[in-house]
Amino acid sequence: MWLADHLRSRCYLCQWYAIATDSSTNFPTNIATHPSATTQTLSHSSVSPISLSPSSSTQKSLLCAQCQQQVTWLPPLFTIDINPAFTLSVQSATYYDYPIRQAISAFKHHEDMTKLPVLVHALRQLPKPTGCHEQNSFIVPMPTTTARLQRRGFDPVTILTHYLSQHWQIPIWRGVARVDDTLSQQGLSRAERLANLEDAFTLISPPPKAHLLLFDDVATTGASLKSLANTLHTADQRLHLSAYALAHGNQVT
Repeated sequence: MWLADHLRSRCYLCQWYAIATDSSTNFPTNIATHPSATTQTLSHSSVSPISLSPSSSTQKSLLCAQCQQQVTWLPPLFTIDINPAFTLSVQSATYYDYPIRQAISAFKHHEDMTKLPVLVHALRQLPKPTGCHEQNSFIVPMPTTTARLQRRGFDPVTILTHYLSQHWQIPIWRGVARVDDTLSQQGLSRAERLANLEDAFTLISPPPKAHLLLFDDVATTGASLKSLANTLHTADQRLHLSAYALAHGNQVT
């Protein structure tokens, strides 16, 4: 990622145009000649449950202006009912649509690290939560099981959480473990996802008295976030919880 931030000059998505100088630039609306307009192929535990990523360097855009404009950033918040008295708000960086969907799949299921800069760029679209800082907040990454980690060889959410922590300058808290006998959520219906995740998480250290920012890579139905939030809320109803994801749902066209 250091090379991506400092040396690379071409867009990490289309591999064609020069990257934008600032991801907040007002980009042109005409992208008809852009290559992506004609193709949709994208060439557990630590000693301490708390860690803080090193200070972030200058974070330039990693996409060109045309690709930046092609993606819909920061969809409206959606909510998950945890219990009758508690609703969890979830903010995603973008929709789970092309081209982010393909980048996530390549990174998550095929260990394609060339897609990591695209996903880090997406994470950098998430604004730092208002009032949250390293003294009063912690990011809680969605835990994985030991068996899944051994099978896959790496944990995509842990890697992405590192870059989110770096972006927000908020530490990570790893005080929750996932029970090994749950199934993968992929391919399950909403009802099956909810049933599969009952009692899926357990605390391995008391939650800090702080604002806990739950993070998952993809929030399809929100079942995993709901179960994680319920575990934390049950442990301490005074906790302030909110959730974030790299991608969620599909954009209605």
